Amino acid sequence: MLHDRVMVRVVPGAGERRSSAGIVIPATAQMAKRLTWGEVFGVGNHVRQVKVGDRVLFNPEDQFEFEVQAQTFLVMRERDLHAVAAAEPAEHGTGLYL
Repeated sequence: MLHDRVMVRVVPGAGERRSSAGIVIPATAQMAKRLTWGEVFGVGNHVRQVKVGDRVLFNPEDQFEFEVQAQTFLVMRERDLHAVAAAEPAEHGTGLYL
């Protein structure tokens, strides 16, 4: 990856959801815009906040998609990421940092 680009693979199983009542909502159901979790597989040399292996939250629309060895990846700028999951629970807050 070059500059501030991040290569992300969408976490499998993030498509279907369950409502609080237990109803399965398929990934194809149209709802409000929904952010997606993914795993970072590559970073450019100007990326400061994330590293390979981090779990990140992003908007999957308007990203560039490509395929390598039958796996689909997305390429985006670091500024397009909304959050990074922390490995350890935070003392205060949600366990996510921006």
